[in-house]
Amino acid sequence: MQTVLVANRGEIAVRILRACRELGLRTVAVFSDADAAAPHVGMADEAVRIGPAPARSSYLDIDALLHAAKSTGADAVHPGYGLLSEDAAFAAAVTAAGLTFVGPSAHVVARMGDKVAARAVAVECGVPVPRGSGPVTVDGAAAAAEKIGFPLVVKATHGGGGRGMRVVTSADGLADAVTAAGREAAASFGRSEVHLERYLERPRHVEVQVVGDTHGTILHLGDRDCSVQRRHQKLIEEAPAPGLGPSLRQALADAAVTLARTVGYVGAGTVEFLVLPVTGEFFFLEMNTRLQVEHGVTELVTGLDLVATQLRVAAGEALAFTRDDVVIRGHAIQARIAAEDPWDGFRPAPGRVDALVLPHGPGVRNDFGLAHEGVVAPEYDSMFGKVLAHGSDRESARRRLIGALDELHVDGIPTTAPYLRSVLDSASFTAATHDTGSVAREWVPDPTSRPRPPAPQDGGRRRRVRIATDRGVVEVDVHGGGPRAVTRAARATGVPAASRAAAGGPAVAPMDATVVEIRVGAGQQVAAGDVVAVLEAMKMEMEIRTDVAGEVTAVLVEAGAPVAAGSPLISLG
Repeated sequence: MQTVLVANRGEIAVRILRACRELGLRTVAVFSDADAAAPHVGMADEAVRIGPAPARSSYLDIDALLHAAKSTGADAVHPGYGLLSEDAAFAAAVTAAGLTFVGPSAHVVARMGDKVAARAVAVECGVPVPRGSGPVTVDGAAAAAEKIGFPLVVKATHGGGGRGMRVVTSADGLADAVTAAGREAAASFGRSEVHLERYLERPRHVEVQVVGDTHGTILHLGDRDCSVQRRHQKLIEEAPAPGLGPSLRQALADAAVTLARTVGYVGAGTVEFLVLPVTGEFFFLEMNTRLQVEHGVTELVTGLDLVATQLRVAAGEALAFTRDDVVIRGHAIQARIAAEDPWDGFRPAPGRVDALVLPHGPGVRNDFGLAHEGVVAPEYDSMFGKVLAHGSDRESARRRLIGALDELHVDGIPTTAPYLRSVLDSASFTAATHDTGSVAREWVPDPTSRPRPPAPQDGGRRRRVRIATDRGVVEVDVHGGGPRAVTRAARATGVPAASRAAAGGPAVAPMDATVVEIRVGAGQQVAAGDVVAVLEAMKMEMEIRTDVAGEVTAVLVEAGAPVAAGSPLISLG
């Protein structure tokens, strides 16, 4: 292995490129039009444009990726995570082209990446699984749900990362959930199949990191807790998982290693479980046949480089360590930094980052896809970075991460950082009594308590300015004076007057997005709060509701069309 093409973008592309550089490997980056100026493009020895901004036309285009590899002389492909990382067809195509796929074989990706097939492997190994179904359609979902019972969860059969999941509490919402989950899965992974599983109340989400080589060695590297989630999207992860007794921790590790050994796993992978702390029960959730977003916390507590391990294993080397060499030292916690506004329903907030100041200090690590500035594009995932902290114990890691988030500064867009800081400081997180539902139950952001961004240390004067634009009235704080004045906290205080007049005040697009579905038609009566449309931005769907009641006089957009923030969607009479 001499040249590695990184078939990904953002912070994970940066992470892989750094590991390749340390191993003396030549690198090739790929980029879409939206990422032409991204840091990973400049870091690689060579970079290749693979298409326009939409992922389907670039990062999910297998032919374009293989052409980039062949044209640059790459002999290996690292898929990163997300996108095509768990696509068996991609792994097979890479191998068929005579290249090394940095990950398990296409057969293993297909077997464990298919959540239904993975459940069958768990059953074969004697690992407990929740009640579930095979792949279902809208027409067949009701019969499958009757056997499982409510509440249940609709899950994407392929892919991972919480995309394509919907919790359903009754038969009334089942059809819509199946449709929406399949649509989101197709947008994220290019596959729309979904299946059903029993929904467990108040579980902890615990996962075990495994690694395997081509010489038959399978090891586990400890566990992580990923219970801080919103809509099945992880927000905070930590290692090791707190509150597990020795016997339960060992049982989880044994189950993970057994599953990996059964399928002949090679590379880095993660076996995920739902744990019921009160009873000590655990259930197999899925296996991610790739590197995890949260791999860094395991690296911090073990001192191992998981990306370098992946690359060495792919090159045919045996693991350079044994299980006895793996010692967990201290505790590590990670916060995912996403372009979302927690005080506005976690609204996706793509846009330009005018200034990025990262925290530093002992035990602090930053993994970001931006440098000092850049654009968080609406076509991709909202997460653009991670802040990690390592300490001698959980409390020291928690306090260190709080301090790091206080130092983090992102100018231009709202982020999840201040919200995650408040979660880290909450009583239930501090005591490790939280579960996967705590975000929805306990940690709902209060819109009236939105934190103000910190003022820069410029020593200059500060003033608030209101500017009327074609996108509404914008309020900005101006710090300092003269040509170097800095503006902060730019935020539209309302939709444009023209939009309100055209739409009669009912529903507008809250962000730049794509129209997924229109649920009303001209002449239809709607009540205040009715869902009239579904938009998608940054791989997330958002229901758009009316503020007032009335009759729809016109539908102003159509499914598949892009819309700008503040654009009217319907008009009411």
